[in-house]
Amino acid sequence: MSQLEQKGSAQHEPQHSVQSTQTLVKVSAFAGLFGALILMVAILPAEYDIDPTGIGAALGLTKLANAASVNPIKQTMSGQAAEFQEHNTEITVPAGAGLEYKLSLLKGNAIRYSWKSSGGKLFFDFHGEPKGDTTGYFESYTVSTTDAIKGSLTAPFDGAHGWYWKNNGSSPITIALEIEGNYKIIGIK
Repeated sequence: MSQLEQKGSAQHEPQHSVQSTQTLVKVSAFAGLFGALILMVAILPAEYDIDPTGIGAALGLTKLANAASVNPIKQTMSGQAAEFQEHNTEITVPAGAGLEYKLSLLKGNAIRYSWKSSGGKLFFDFHGEPKGDTTGYFESYTVSTTDAIKGSLTAPFDGAHGWYWKNNGSSPITIALEIEGNYKIIGIK
């Protein structure tokens, strides 16, 4: 390679500046302090109503945490307020049998639920069936075998939503079901 070619290729090589360890430590420390400041001033007041500096209240961020804790599930559907309710019930699934427990939900309405069985694990299918559907279509949200579960659902469509439990054991199993949210009880099917 001639000297001209070597000079030409050297001119096109990118130049990189290497930061010293001291500079990297300073920048990392600044980033950590800035993150801690954001946590203290914005995240804790808005999410958890913890305001060690008082700045979150001044900015109105603590109202966000308080609004979420008052009723996080209450929603409005088509201009009408959906009625919030809580319901606890016990359901017994006979040995070797299955049954369904259903709720009526409008699209966008939400529920929180938990259930626990005494006496063993149950196969279950948490699912929804669209209102007015005559084809037998249903959408499964969770399918498993367990003795306890909790979760939430925001209804993807108007219709019946609920659980099918199957007791494969040789004795009845009782379920303690707790529900809160915006729904109407259909009950056992």
